[in-house]
Amino acid sequence: MTVGVSKFVISVIIANAIRILRFIPNNDPIMGMMLPFSKQEKIYVSILFPIITMVSFDLITGFIGMWTLLTAATYGCLGLLFYFMYKRMKKVDLKRYVGSGILGVLIFDFVTGVLGAPIMFGMTMEMALIGQLPFTLLHLLTVTGYIIIITPLLDKHILNNKNLDDTKVLARLFSFRLA
Repeated sequence: MTVGVSKFVISVIIANAIRILRFIPNNDPIMGMMLPFSKQEKIYVSILFPIITMVSFDLITGFIGMWTLLTAATYGCLGLLFYFMYKRMKKVDLKRYVGSGILGVLIFDFVTGVLGAPIMFGMTMEMALIGQLPFTLLHLLTVTGYIIIITPLLDKHILNNKNLDDTKVLARLFSFRLA
């Protein structure tokens, strides 16, 4: 199944809008939103969704830099990991998504926080690990919340919504232009 450009773009916009709102600490829905792409999409989309979402957010907020490269690459690798995990499974349910999100957060925070922070910010690995622990606990909580709330909505109302297929969206766009 291919969700198409329209659904991809809508999902990137939603992820970035949620991140911009910053209504909770560690406000990052990318993990919860990339999982359905890894389940339903081709390998390159599974990798590109989190990369494009991360890079576009940093471009919008003006914080593009080495951190962007590290986080986007880490998210892309996680998209690849989950793509291969899900392709072997007959059913991927909410419980599986939550487990994947927990695994993803632990990998992401280890790579970006414990390994990346000392290289980029000149701190010791011990300092990075100690500082990362409360951040990772909060990250686990927020990602789990996003997976429980947003992942099923994304699956049902965007990725599997026939009204958002590219041909229908383009037809609607052209009908506005011609009217």
